[in-house]
Amino acid sequence: MSLFTSLSWLSWPSTILLVPIMVLTALIIFRRSRSSLNLPPGPPPLPIIGNMHQLGVLSHNSLSSLSKTYGPLMHLRLGSVPTLIISSAELAREVMKYQDLNFCSRPPFLSQKRLSYNFLDIGFAPYGEYWREMRKVCVVELFNQKRIQSFGFIREEEVARMVALISEYCSSSKAINLSDLLVTLTSNIICRAAFGKCYIGGAEKSDFHKLLEETEAVLVAFFFSDFIPQLGWIDKLTGLRARLEKNFFDLDAFYERVIDEHLDPKRPRLEHQDFVDVLIQVQKDHNLTRDHIKGVLMNILVAGTGTGSATVVWAMSELIRSPRVMKKAQEEVRRVIGSKNKMEESDLAQLQYLKLVLKETLRLHSPTPLLIPRETIRHSMIDGYDILPKTLVLVNTRAIGRDTECWRNPDDFIPERFENSEVDYKGNHFELIPFGAGRRICPGMPFGMVTVELTMANLLYYFNWEFPSGVNKQNMDMSEAPGITVHKKSDLLLVATKF
Repeated sequence: MSLFTSLSWLSWPSTILLVPIMVLTALIIFRRSRSSLNLPPGPPPLPIIGNMHQLGVLSHNSLSSLSKTYGPLMHLRLGSVPTLIISSAELAREVMKYQDLNFCSRPPFLSQKRLSYNFLDIGFAPYGEYWREMRKVCVVELFNQKRIQSFGFIREEEVARMVALISEYCSSSKAINLSDLLVTLTSNIICRAAFGKCYIGGAEKSDFHKLLEETEAVLVAFFFSDFIPQLGWIDKLTGLRARLEKNFFDLDAFYERVIDEHLDPKRPRLEHQDFVDVLIQVQKDHNLTRDHIKGVLMNILVAGTGTGSATVVWAMSELIRSPRVMKKAQEEVRRVIGSKNKMEESDLAQLQYLKLVLKETLRLHSPTPLLIPRETIRHSMIDGYDILPKTLVLVNTRAIGRDTECWRNPDDFIPERFENSEVDYKGNHFELIPFGAGRRICPGMPFGMVTVELTMANLLYYFNWEFPSGVNKQNMDMSEAPGITVHKKSDLLLVATKF
């Protein structure tokens, strides 16, 4: 018997009066069921919006402040979405190692779903058989050590081009916008490795960078549909849904052109395969469609271009404020190169102090201070607290990187803290997890870090660096810009002289 059949004997006025009683009863049952749960501590939520009003422009900083009051395991409600905030190394180890299988899925956010062709990618795809298969393809075919080494000539050529541009500035003593140069460098390296060409010159470069910037913007845009579904219509009213659709179709047209170029029988055969070549080659073996290829390319574009340039900018910003560390790093690089007068990737293994500098940079300035959100698969327990299925999980690497339980003088830039220490950023030490850990660790980490190390080594070897006139370490702006990758808010302007 249906609900409406059982109510058929009632008069309409009686039915109308019964509806609020039923709603009230449901709310009481819901509240009692929640009261039987032992949820982690957290600030009380407001109706409808929950705790969203407590997230600032830089959410990682807001969450760090809240965790000082409510602890490193904190429960929030963002709209209607239960959310868990992890702010300590021990709890990160629990979530990404001991209970990794319970916490390894992804939330179905609208923008990520659309731009990944309904989660046909790796980074945003929910956990399951498909994700495991695509992860295997990426690790074995795209980011294996041999493939990464095969792109060494691309990295060296693009870095040499950047060094030549900086050298031209040296004679004029003008300030160099390192932020712009480094975005161009990492974009060109990623595009040549992924697509076989870089997008430089004329309007094409401008259009490509605008497209990439727009993609990063819509990926982190707030959609009511994700957090307050009842108000999802507002996304259409504000034009955000239309903006997402336009970005999707612009990206799709770009991918189509790239794939068509690779399938053209008249295309010149290159000595080294790029990522699109590899994906086309394995397409039949793994039943991949064009949309699968496009989804993976989106991950490579978004993850590859922003994180590398941001890391080098933050490293150079810290070095220019720390003359002692700058001098020590330069002396090491120049000693290793010696009379060769050229930095090659084979030299990077000897640059031990430079590696300490980069670890310290990643500790203080994780390019993704809130790791890509996870979602719980099933009910689990942490420290006696209930964690429900479909809970959004945010790991705050910024809070962990500055936790006094792990680090002495955590706000100071001291690369020597890593001397005689096994702590690394490769996912085994949860005090330092800028690329994540467990099943969801970034598969492109080795490719990105060799680019960062080579770039840093060349900047330190070929040039001495100074502040522009009127700027010093006391008034240098070190504030952050919001985004999926956290860049320095103001461009890094420095004066270079040839060594």
